Amino acid sequence: MSLTKEKKKIKLVTLPEVKEYLEKLDEETSDQIQRRTLDYVLKFAQTSKKEAQNIRKRLIKETKLTEKEAVELSNIMPESKEELYVFTSGWKKLLPEEISLKILEIIKDAKSKDP
Repeated sequence: MSLTKEKKKIKLVTLPEVKEYLEKLDEETSDQIQRRTLDYVLKFAQTSKKEAQNIRKRLIKETKLTEKEAVELSNIMPESKEELYVFTSGWKKLLPEEISLKILEIIKDAKSKDP
């Protein structure tokens, strides 16, 4: 008897994407976790879904970050090298200075476009 494991694809999403999904749910039928998650993303999503997707794409293309790293940074939106280093140190990855500056430039550019 062989058991086959079904492979599930993991889709990485930004906070604004989560917000959009959860706002579509009926509040009456939402469970406690969905309501708490919506409350969290309402407080912490710093940009629109479209701009978050743009940030992710630019980070991957222009800085060669992984999708996971790009999503994390688009959720956090660090404003300084010190804030950026807090997250990249958790990745156990040292980014060159020019890449760090490019990341901050992309985020700053997005913040100036998105009210």
